[in-house]
Amino acid sequence: MNAKLSWIKSSYSTNEGGQCVEVADAPGIVHVRDSKDKSGPQLAFEPAAWEAFVKFAANTEV
Repeated sequence: MNAKLSWIKSSYSTNEGGQCVEVADAPGIVHVRDSKDKSGPQLAFEPAAWEAFVKFAANTEV
């Protein structure tokens, strides 16, 4: 885990629980973690894969 990453909390995350994520952009990789478990596991995606996921999520009704 890279402690020097600059994490940004999702604008859809609230302080009322539920699904909360943070992302950090690094050269050639996008890191994702649970904002409530900052020392927990992280996912890492290539930028194109992350962009495809974000587009899919934005266009999918839950």
